[in-house]
Amino acid sequence: MEYVRIINSARGLEKADLVIKNAGVVNVLTDEIYKADIAITDGVIAGVGNDYSGIREIDARGKFVTPSFIDGHVHLESSMLMPSEFAKLVVPCGTTTVIADPHEISNVLGLHGISFLKNAVEGLPLDVYCTLPSCVPATGFETSGFDLQSYDLSMLIDRPWVLGLAEMMNFTGVLNNDPVVLSKIELARQYNKRIDGHAPQLTGKDLCAYAAAGVASDHECTTPEEAVEKLRLGMYLMIREGTAAKDLEALIPVLLSCNTDKCLFVTDDRHPHDLKPHINGMVKMCVKAGLSPVKAVRIASLNTAEYFGLKNLGAIAPGYKADLLILPDLDNFEPELVLKNGNIVAQDGKLLYEINSSIQGTARGSVNVRWIERSDFKIEAGGDNKSPVARVNAIQVIPNQLITKIYDANVNIINGYAEPNLDDDILKICVIERHRASGNIGRGFVRGFNLKSGAIASTVAHDSHNMVIIGTNDEDMYRAAVRLIKLQGGKVVVNNGEILAELPLPIAGLISDRDYEYVINQCDALNNAAAGLGCTLNDPFMAMGFLSLPVIPEIKITDKGVFDTGKFDFIDIFSETGAVVK
Repeated sequence: MEYVRIINSARGLEKADLVIKNAGVVNVLTDEIYKADIAITDGVIAGVGNDYSGIREIDARGKFVTPSFIDGHVHLESSMLMPSEFAKLVVPCGTTTVIADPHEISNVLGLHGISFLKNAVEGLPLDVYCTLPSCVPATGFETSGFDLQSYDLSMLIDRPWVLGLAEMMNFTGVLNNDPVVLSKIELARQYNKRIDGHAPQLTGKDLCAYAAAGVASDHECTTPEEAVEKLRLGMYLMIREGTAAKDLEALIPVLLSCNTDKCLFVTDDRHPHDLKPHINGMVKMCVKAGLSPVKAVRIASLNTAEYFGLKNLGAIAPGYKADLLILPDLDNFEPELVLKNGNIVAQDGKLLYEINSSIQGTARGSVNVRWIERSDFKIEAGGDNKSPVARVNAIQVIPNQLITKIYDANVNIINGYAEPNLDDDILKICVIERHRASGNIGRGFVRGFNLKSGAIASTVAHDSHNMVIIGTNDEDMYRAAVRLIKLQGGKVVVNNGEILAELPLPIAGLISDRDYEYVINQCDALNNAAAGLGCTLNDPFMAMGFLSLPVIPEIKITDKGVFDTGKFDFIDIFSETGAVVK
């Protein structure tokens, strides 16, 4: 029987495969640290105690052993890396399990996108579980490549690697008893799977209704007040530290003052630069701020495992999976050794496990755009307003936040067309539908990038991932869009008709087929090129990528127009006192 060796090893009747001797065991079950040996057989912790002996032994005297870390909610596609390259970065940091939401690639390729990623994670020293996308598309106010209904999801919901329904962004649909939305929730409930949430600034009775529907978590809290309200209602708090959205610092007071049993760490969306450190960096931040190391480790491990029903994961105890970290101290949380299933897979920040990086499966071309002209980027100012200036509802970007504000801006009217106002940092933004060649183009204005010339463009634009272009002039915006079409997806910086930097993303317009070093180098080149044009944002492409997400307050733009999340409807580009858009 399969447990015979484990039982005999636990009793000390035969040697374990591996024993970590003299370890400072970080026990997240009892909130204590003590000295013991850890015996491992067949990838499982057989015993924790004294005087164990193993075929192999590691002396961890003076060091600490913790369960390895779990990322409770991540979009692998946001790294722009194949999962094999993603693993090369995060596993040496101590992350050996992730809960992936393939929402991004599903918006482009539907169920084929999920299948593609599932094939791509096979054989990695990283366990990748999945939650099924609940909102493809996120709303009916944008055009996605696919529309996944409950009957589509029903084909996968019973798979053991599927842990639940991913972030329910359409909280308005939940509150209004939308039958399409509720059918997805009911599907997850029928199979006793988790339902993750996404409800920025939802409060009061509406929040109660959202939680009562079965939504169990949220990763959109940006203030302690918002976080505490959701914890009080029994929701799990997924504390996010991504590339664009960094919420941990603001929420650390909650961890210091509240019960942390329902708190998890997640990264959500991170570019490759920010994958090292990973969850271990969040643990370090918390400990530095005064949280006990054991509590911080529990948030990064056992809490997440228990939330998703991952039995025997996230702690150091007999019968638990031997996914462990050996740390020289509990200050920096930089693993000396990373063990996966009892095997050493990383040492001193380097992966030792041989990964087959060949791409499994294929993904069709995904940039399908109706023929575009330079004139497609023009914004006509109609009406009787003869003034050389008009007022517009511009999107105000807030650094390091996904939320935006409506900015009442002035733009120049030249020959009947609204043009950017560079003196006030008012740039033009266009979203071009790229899945069905519909010809949809949303046009508007944005503030916060500070470009003085040129244009930037990307096919990474949450959540439907249409083509988004921001620029100071129509010619460079046109050139950038054409280049993205030729690349079949990617990111690009253009100035005076010249391509200054680019990153091809040929897999669904989201993922590179190159190694992580290439992607990081090209991202640096893109950001440097944008900075050379005056951009003041650290990562303008990440910020730009969320301007088309109509479920995040306060104002966004999709391929169908400028969207006010407060009114939950489209609004004119021009304010009431300005010109009227045609």
